[in-house]
Amino acid sequence: MTHPVDVHVGKRVRHRRWLVGMTQQQLAEKVGIKFQQIQKYETGANRVSASRLWDIADALDVQVSFFFDGLEAAPSDSKVGEAVPADLMGDKETLDLVRSYYSIPENQRRRLFELARVLSDVA
Repeated sequence: MTHPVDVHVGKRVRHRRWLVGMTQQQLAEKVGIKFQQIQKYETGANRVSASRLWDIADALDVQVSFFFDGLEAAPSDSKVGEAVPADLMGDKETLDLVRSYYSIPENQRRRLFELARVLSDVA
């Protein structure tokens, strides 16, 4: 049976890998393992050792603590918390949207952000 912490860490590995546009194969090559092992880490089927997590963090250019962010967060009772899925950043569509958003020039990105804010207030 998988441990919730292993599942969370695996989702964060997948999240960061998608965010930087890296395939499982590319990450595996940087870390020196087979891509199937990355698959097992990302699903939480296999536990990531401390040294391997260090190597993955280095390959993905994040601190090791990144993989534990949000672990102790309790569900929100707010209206926004109800409208947003709990694993929002684990969704590939969300990550593709974020990647696309940050590829927009900054001045246009600010205007797009303000438009989205206005539209969400209207809804």
